[in-house]
Amino acid sequence: VQLQASGGGSVQAGGSLKLSCQVSGLTFSNYRKAWFRQAPGKEREFVAHISQNGGVTGYSDSVKGRFAISRDNAKNTVSLQMNNLGPEDTAVYYCAVSRTIHSGVKIPSNWPYWGQGTQVTVSS
Repeated sequence: VQLQASGGGSVQAGGSLKLSCQVSGLTFSNYRKAWFRQAPGKEREFVAHISQNGGVTGYSDSVKGRFAISRDNAKNTVSLQMNNLGPEDTAVYYCAVSRTIHSGVKIPSNWPYWGQGTQVTVSS
């Protein structure tokens, strides 16, 4: 199983970025997908998730209304559109997939497969 995240970069506050995660080695449509992030000196935190069929999405309170997660089953890709970025969004962003979640989508240890991370830096 491989997850390859891309799309990170540097942007000024108020700007936008779109992250993508290419997934291979599993039946993409059978898996939940998520994005997490980790800022320097902080624990990895949940950002957003999307269900296998895309019908259910969830966001952390800090990004709700600004970020949007989507998936393209034909391309085996999960994306994160990030708008109105602020310095507090600076972090390494990770994509993750899981076949099942038994005790909470926001817990990193519940997600067995991870991408390598892509850096997002927002300057004020």
